[in-house]
Amino acid sequence: MAKQVNLNADMGECFGAYKIGNDEALLDIIGSASIACGFHAGDPNTMHNIVVRAKEKGVSIGVHPGFNDLWGFGRRRIDMSNRDLEYMIAYQIGALQGMAAYAGTKVTHLKPHGALNNMAAEDIEIALAVGRAMKTVDRSIIYVALAGSEMEAAAVKLELPLAREGFCDRLYDDDGNLTSRKIQGAVLHDPEEIKNRVVHMVLHEEIVSRNGKHLPRKIDSLCVHGDEPTAVVAARAVRQGLVAAGVQVLPLTEMKLG
Repeated sequence: MAKQVNLNADMGECFGAYKIGNDEALLDIIGSASIACGFHAGDPNTMHNIVVRAKEKGVSIGVHPGFNDLWGFGRRRIDMSNRDLEYMIAYQIGALQGMAAYAGTKVTHLKPHGALNNMAAEDIEIALAVGRAMKTVDRSIIYVALAGSEMEAAAVKLELPLAREGFCDRLYDDDGNLTSRKIQGAVLHDPEEIKNRVVHMVLHEEIVSRNGKHLPRKIDSLCVHGDEPTAVVAARAVRQGLVAAGVQVLPLTEMKLG
C-alpha cells in the first residue's frame, strides 16, 4: 500500500487591509488549511473567504489558534492559566465554526500557532488544555500535534483523533522540538533542500536534527508556513517530490489516522 501524507499550510493570516501570504495559490497545492481565527492574525472576512475557497477546492479546514498577540504575530510566549488558555482555544474554534457554517462545511482539525504550539509541545498541561477545549466543543476534531511531543501524548490521553505533524520549512533540535526562530537558519527557504528533507522524513519515518541526530517519527501531516515569501514554491516542490516518490497527498479528512 502506498504511503499517505497530508500537506497543510497556515493561512488566513491577513488582518483588515494588511495582506500576508498567498493563500489563493496555496489552496491549489495543499490538502488542508489551518486558518487564523483573529487572535494572532485573521479577521471574519478573511476567515470566511478562505473557508469558501477551501471548500471549492476540496481542501479541509482547521482552526489555527494563537495567543492574543497581533503585534508579535503570536510568536511571543504568554504565561496564562490553563483554564484561561482552554477557554481561549474554545473561543477560536467557535469563531471558525461560525464561518464554516456560512459555507456549509465543517471544521475538521486544530493546530496551535507559533509560541502556543511550541509551549504545548513542551508542556503536557498546556497540551491537555488545548485538547480539553477541542473535546468539549467537538471531540471529532483532529489534534494536529508535533510528532513525538507532549501534544501527541495529550491527544492519546484524551482519546482525540491525532495527526502527527512534521515541518517542511523548519529545523529541529536534538529533542525533536523546533529550533527557535532566534537562531539563524532555523527557517528554511530553499525549495530543493526543503523537498529533499521532507521526502526523507516521510519515506524513512524519521526527522534529522540540525546537529545530525536521527529521530524516529511517524508523520501524518506536513506543514508549510503560509506567511513565508517562499511558501508557494516550497509547497509546490514538496508536493511534486512526494508524488514522484510514490506518496499519496491527501486532505486530513481522507487520511487513515491511528
